[in-house]
Amino acid sequence: MVSQDLLEILRCPACVREKDGLLTLHRDAWLICQDCGRKYPIVDEIPVMLIEEGDKWANTAVDDLPVPPPSK
Repeated sequence: MVSQDLLEILRCPACVREKDGLLTLHRDAWLICQDCGRKYPIVDEIPVMLIEEGDKWANTAVDDLPVPPPSK
């Protein structure tokens, strides 16, 4: 599980310069940007905060996100 301290400082790398880029934790497996809707997987308790990774899941409905996220 990602620590609460880390969750408080993480921001969406695509939004942080122009917006808040706040992230919400979904099922202890995904971080979802409240501004753009990108979804970042948490793999082996490490958030994968690459914009390209968030783009892959941007159009996937929250309820359709796989838990646990695929490792590749």
